[in-house]
Amino acid sequence: MVNAGATSLAERIKAEAARLGIAACGIAPAAEDPLRAARLEQWLADGNHGAMEWMETRADQRKGPQSLWPGARSVIALGMSYAPAADPMALASEPERARISVYAQGADYHDVIKRALKALARWLVAEAPGIELKVFVDTAPVMEKPLGEAAGIGWQGKHTNLVSRTHGSWLFLGAIYTSLALEPDGPHADRCGTCTACQTACPTDAFPAPYQLDARRCISYLTIEHKGPIPQEFRAALGNRIYGCDDCLAVCPWNSFASTAAANKAFLPRAELAAPRLAELLALDDAGFRALFAGSPIKRIGRDRFVRNCLYAAGNSGAAALMAPVQRLLADPDPAVADAASWALDRLCETMPVP
Repeated sequence: MVNAGATSLAERIKAEAARLGIAACGIAPAAEDPLRAARLEQWLADGNHGAMEWMETRADQRKGPQSLWPGARSVIALGMSYAPAADPMALASEPERARISVYAQGADYHDVIKRALKALARWLVAEAPGIELKVFVDTAPVMEKPLGEAAGIGWQGKHTNLVSRTHGSWLFLGAIYTSLALEPDGPHADRCGTCTACQTACPTDAFPAPYQLDARRCISYLTIEHKGPIPQEFRAALGNRIYGCDDCLAVCPWNSFASTAAANKAFLPRAELAAPRLAELLALDDAGFRALFAGSPIKRIGRDRFVRNCLYAAGNSGAAALMAPVQRLLADPDPAVADAASWALDRLCETMPVP
């Protein structure tokens, strides 16, 4: 345990995090939180995680830092800004172009954040020799959002994502568990008030109540995690969203305080992903998909699931020019792609004017 200088070390950690491009840094105790664990258990029991079996299989470790690593004494919660310069909703009126979630238009956040966190970890080991620590970026059973709230870098909003008074809803999260007993910052107060903007903005009614998300109805889940055909009831609501959805984040009033200057430059949108044409995306084979999305988080869903999403968007476009690329996919070897092509063609035919 660090006694003398523990608080000053905490301040030095935050200064080093800022130097590394980390926009938010706070400290929380690693002790178990029974309320947090109970909420996770209920969410899973209600089936709100959909087909994300990994959420359930490691739930015992996910419920608290010391459940995953008994040696943890403190959690250093970190946030990196990806505040967009452009309006994430702007392409809603351009149905022949695809909407890709802001977070996925630049470099893969896993790689960018992990590099920064590992650099911070190396610095910390040099500052406090003999300590132990573990670095996590969205690939382990860690509840980054509740931990971020406990560390004071923001609060879990009614859309269930972390909201910051400084960075709005645009923070990537990571955590360092350490054997150091650092002075905690204290939890952040909820600042949502009576606002319901995120609740009413959701195209698929994925929020059964404020602060609750049913992933099975969420466009981000449906376009990224869901395998096979997307249920019929959600296809029209997808609009031209082909990877993720920013609607509930984009309408948050706290975004007005978010500065794009704080955003890490690695997350600037790649030109070819900011407003891609659906016709070009529908023509992608596996090799073309891998080449286009090298270094992107989109690569992990694979060509078939991606083209499936593009077909739903094509069906929603009302664009006669997309009928030919859709027809070419009717015989695609992947059943979900072929099913989506059939649906898209039928929908396009329905929307075509009668001569």
